[in-house]
Amino acid sequence: MTDTEVKEQNRDDRSSRSSDDGDGKFQKRNPRFKKKVCRFCIDKSAEEGLNYKRIDILERFITNRGKILPRRISGTCGQHQRAVAREIKKARSIGLLPFKIL
Repeated sequence: MTDTEVKEQNRDDRSSRSSDDGDGKFQKRNPRFKKKVCRFCIDKSAEEGLNYKRIDILERFITNRGKILPRRISGTCGQHQRAVAREIKKARSIGLLPFKIL
């Protein structure tokens, strides 16, 4: 094979790789992955029950070290994530929740 034939063959190999075969830049999404949905958007009564006094609800949104879980992990929407963070901070300042656990 000459150099030009090798270059043409490599060019053909690169052009055959497209995004729809799964090997390109944009891979297909995992079909087993289920998108997280905000529990407060689904259940409006849960949104009304969101209060700094309801420690049982707020504890679901903090780690065992006392940090607030981010949206991408908890699955809440932006509006409700801000509300949850605000209520956690109120509960911390009153002393119902810890600031951090050693």
